[in-house]
Amino acid sequence: MTKLQDSLTLPNGTVLANRIAKSAMSENLSNVTHEPTAVLINSYKEWAKSGAGLLITGNVMIDNKALGEPMNVVVEDHRHFKKLQEWAATVKGTDTHLWVQINHPGRQAMDQINSVLKAPSAIPLKSKSRKKATTKIPKALTDLEIQDIIKQFGNTAKILKEAGFNGVQIHGAHGYLVSQFLSPYTNVRKDEWGGTFEKRARFVLEIYKEIRAQVGPDFPIGIKLNSADFQKGGFSEEDSMKVIELLSEAGIDLIEISGGTYEAPAMMMGNRKQSTKEREAYFIDYIEKARKVTKTPLMLTGGFRTVSVMQNAIASEKLDIVGLARPFCLFPNIANEILTESRDTFPTDINKSGVKSIDGMMNIIWYEAQIKRLGLGKLPKLKLSAWSVFFNYLFLILKFKLTKK
Repeated sequence: MTKLQDSLTLPNGTVLANRIAKSAMSENLSNVTHEPTAVLINSYKEWAKSGAGLLITGNVMIDNKALGEPMNVVVEDHRHFKKLQEWAATVKGTDTHLWVQINHPGRQAMDQINSVLKAPSAIPLKSKSRKKATTKIPKALTDLEIQDIIKQFGNTAKILKEAGFNGVQIHGAHGYLVSQFLSPYTNVRKDEWGGTFEKRARFVLEIYKEIRAQVGPDFPIGIKLNSADFQKGGFSEEDSMKVIELLSEAGIDLIEISGGTYEAPAMMMGNRKQSTKEREAYFIDYIEKARKVTKTPLMLTGGFRTVSVMQNAIASEKLDIVGLARPFCLFPNIANEILTESRDTFPTDINKSGVKSIDGMMNIIWYEAQIKRLGLGKLPKLKLSAWSVFFNYLFLILKFKLTKK
């Protein structure tokens, strides 16, 4: 029977020390030049002590002109290479692996900080989160631009390998560009990149092939993939299963399952059914089906808070890695506490403002603020004021816009 402390061998031979992983979270801790800052690096120094088998960074952008958040790290060349090496070295001397999640936001870029939005098709975002609803219509990517983005993914992965990171994860979920290409709701193209499922899936397969060509067979490549978009006319569970089969056949090393977009944020709240909340794992029904179509290691993220639930999930062998995100913000030593059974549960309730529109943003920025505290050498603050987080975030946006002028 598989246990949380058991090691895991990936398809390319890489061995992870245990079955606990930090899933990607937005840190928003770069600067106006989009390099890794000391605060960001220090937060990973702390997480490197957590005992996790795998840490996956928040999304790193492949293009300086396509930002998901104002303070994203961007890796498009070697200009910040020394800082990248310093970031990669945070896990040196431990059994923890550090992978970088690489991403392009597509239409889900913040229109407040991006002059032009690009997407598979000219369909605007209608969001209720900090990526506010916008009337800005994205420009449909040309074939040449698509080919360039695919090469950028490979180039970014190669630079990260050279810097010393242990692997990369393609962000193919949550409504970002890869997810947009997969969805018939956001991809209404009539060329070789849209229309049929095979054409919509071509983009992610070409990205994987390009990365593999640039990093070689021994460097792990994973993907974060939606179980579904939870939107009418969007990426379906059936389509998702087909993508899993295609990527597994292509040789991908790890598939992390999540779900939703910023228009339907299931990744933050699950499907809200009481039964789902009680069992904790938001997408467990899906991963049971996915297990039947692939032998590729599966990582499930979303809702895990209780050690016994994590243990039972791994013991069932329906998934191979328990992914945790928000608990890492409030319990930075979490994997050690899980493996030694020194703590049973890891609650992650946020301190709300009472204003619905602001509290929607708290699902991201409140946890970013906790990561910043970690990077500054401070302990997590469970009663951190939602209002102070909100106004600090507004100041950050204003400062970014003024500096970029």
